[in-house]
Amino acid sequence: MPGYVIGNFFVYALINAFTPGPGNILALNTVTNYGWKKGAPLFLGIFSGYYVVQIVCALFVYGVSTLLPDVLGVMKYVGAAYILWLAAHIAVSRPEGETGERSASFWKGFMLQFVNVKIYLFGITALTGYVTNYSTALPVLVLFELVIATVGTVATSAWIGAGLAIQKIYLRYYRLINIALAATLLECVYSILK
Repeated sequence: MPGYVIGNFFVYALINAFTPGPGNILALNTVTNYGWKKGAPLFLGIFSGYYVVQIVCALFVYGVSTLLPDVLGVMKYVGAAYILWLAAHIAVSRPEGETGERSASFWKGFMLQFVNVKIYLFGITALTGYVTNYSTALPVLVLFELVIATVGTVATSAWIGAGLAIQKIYLRYYRLINIALAATLLECVYSILK
């Protein structure tokens, strides 16, 4: 796999993982409301769920590549369309309010990831857009999904660690930050369709 493809994969993974999504927003809200100690079970649930969902994505892409290999070519364009949608959404989005969480449990964080469409699309798009042109071997797909889950865990940890500081900076400069992230995603789309 060429280095520029791996580089674009990481750019896509970083942007997707660090932008506000259900897991990041819930983690930020929980740490600001409950602190690290009381929020820790929820955070561990979010992290664990992320890894499980990404392995499910790898198995899905492997199954499609084995049983329906022509579908992967189509999925590449679906993935590119999703990234375009994500770029547009990020460019025009505004900061979200509190999620209204009342408790911080492991299972709440874990189950959130199973209904978090963002990470399913993230995982499947990353594989079909960057990896499957070079390999559809299950160990390779799982490896890249584990990288995605690790980047996602680091991103959520950053949201937790920064707490209100990130929220204040994001609230002040969200438009500029969102436009920069959206423009970078457009480069990712270009690399998929090239």
